[in-house]
Amino acid sequence: MAGRPGKDSPARIDPRTGRPLPDGIRWRADRQRYQIRVVGPSVDGGAVERSRMFLTLAEAKRELAKVVAGRNPNGSMTLEQWHERYWAAIESSVRPATARCYDVGWRLRVKPSLDRFRLDDITSPMIESAMVGWPGGSSAKNDALAVLSRLLDGARRSRFIDHNPAREIRRPGTRESGSPVSRALTVDQVAMLLERTPEGVYRRYVAALVYTGMRAGEATALRVGDVDFERGIIRVSRSLSPGKHGELVEQSPKSHKSREVPLIAALRPYAEQAARGKTLDELLFAGPGGGRLTNHNVRRAVRWEALRLAIGRSDLRMHDLRHTFATLLFDAGASAPDVQATLGHSSLQVTERYSRAREGVALRAGAVLDQALSGAAGERAETTRRGSSGHRYGPRMARPQRGGARGNL
Repeated sequence: MAGRPGKDSPARIDPRTGRPLPDGIRWRADRQRYQIRVVGPSVDGGAVERSRMFLTLAEAKRELAKVVAGRNPNGSMTLEQWHERYWAAIESSVRPATARCYDVGWRLRVKPSLDRFRLDDITSPMIESAMVGWPGGSSAKNDALAVLSRLLDGARRSRFIDHNPAREIRRPGTRESGSPVSRALTVDQVAMLLERTPEGVYRRYVAALVYTGMRAGEATALRVGDVDFERGIIRVSRSLSPGKHGELVEQSPKSHKSREVPLIAALRPYAEQAARGKTLDELLFAGPGGGRLTNHNVRRAVRWEALRLAIGRSDLRMHDLRHTFATLLFDAGASAPDVQATLGHSSLQVTERYSRAREGVALRAGAVLDQALSGAAGERAETTRRGSSGHRYGPRMARPQRGGARGNL
């Protein structure tokens, strides 16, 4: 019966240096790898022997040192086993709609390709290879990568693995990733959109989206008492989104912070019509029967496909109305921090995605300044010409100006 290799066995000698290998490490000639074998607790509480291969002796030594130092050996747990244990923590930490997207990403993409692998065997190249076969577009793949990253983050915090390889993966780009400004409507397109939207509750709702930049769930959750008509302010403190089973759940806004948005003159008539005859606790924007509005029933009621074709934007989404408001704010000269606060962005970096709109403002401001400077230069040239043609002040003498230099400031 074969036993463990002795000290003089070829398996105990490093073929690259000819020196004996440390205890716990042997050379596998058939695999051309260094192998460590340790015993630790299994997932069910029993004992299990782990065996791992490494290309270099240094890697094998580092791993063995971690185990000897008492490192949690549960890196041998498979991704599926870890998902069963940790999913509840993920689900409770995100919004229901996000949890549903994560669940779909796990079931349709991550689980079929990576569930059988041990946590400490998963690498970034392995994830990249799996992503090639994941079905769906960039958004679906990003959801799958997000849930995988959360799983591995939890494993890292539990000291099952050293680092999270999913964080090294470049996320697939989406059509919107370049600049949301390219998806924004022009002022003329906004007018066309509202003109072609059926009058009444739906036009008022669409006007609120484009003239406040609120997310659809935030506009749906607005109550009459949230609008301060005297100050011209709308308070955004809640949002409606689908729950775990598709039901509408009222919760805090996406940023988890309340904010105020302006009630601009263009929106005021729509808001006043929506509030007329209602109590402060009633929904500001409700359906014809008093029910809650959703993107789905609004798109159906206004015939969204035909509507966006009519204004020349076949790719228009409801969320692009939020991009439109942000772009209009920048176009009007609003500062980035003000736009961030109004839209409820989590960081200024998100707001900076609208920087192309500010480029247009800068170009227009530059044109005005150029025109002013060129006009002033023309006046100075005319003054010099008159002086050099026999005026009582010589060509090298400047005409004294009333009020001195202060008059030009």
